[in-house]
Amino acid sequence: MQIQVVCCHPLTESYDHSLFRAVIGTLEQNGHGVVATDLYREGFAPAMTVEERRTYMSNDYDASAVARYVEILKQVDGLILCFPHWWFSMPAMLKGWVDRVWGPGTAFIYDSKDGHLRPNLHNIKLFGVVTSYGSSWWIVRVFAGDAGRKVLMRGMKPLCAKDVRSFYLAHYGMDASTSASRDAFLKKVRRRIAQI
Repeated sequence: MQIQVVCCHPLTESYDHSLFRAVIGTLEQNGHGVVATDLYREGFAPAMTVEERRTYMSNDYDASAVARYVEILKQVDGLILCFPHWWFSMPAMLKGWVDRVWGPGTAFIYDSKDGHLRPNLHNIKLFGVVTSYGSSWWIVRVFAGDAGRKVLMRGMKPLCAKDVRSFYLAHYGMDASTSASRDAFLKKVRRRIAQI
């Protein structure tokens, strides 16, 4: 498979960046093609432009400013997102990538008659998430309602192929994590990626 791995963390020495490198390394060891996309290192501009917003509610969306990212998304067989959750959500830069790249004509076809969206990323057969949270699992899932996971698995995943395979791996409690907990999660990630 040809798989895009998107990383969004400002620090290359971060735990999330080490997860990104582990995902890439494991995929390559198993013979997959990898398109490594490190949004911070690439200087991705997350703010939607005036023209993008003006054309967003039609299938003539002007994605020319992010054309390279759109082409990658249209060509790969799989996508794995690797990032931390901040305030129970993806970082602003990753949200901007979703807003600008997953637009009409790319991720979905907009039906102006009734306003529904028809999925359009039929090429994406694998949708994965490798993430971390500062809070414990019960605060994220019970108290905060697991908003980040819902956006990804209920909002983005349904725009992929009908039979898309998916996974969601999260290290909770990063604020109180230990070397042992981080190592255990890294091994879990490698095992799951090796199954692709």
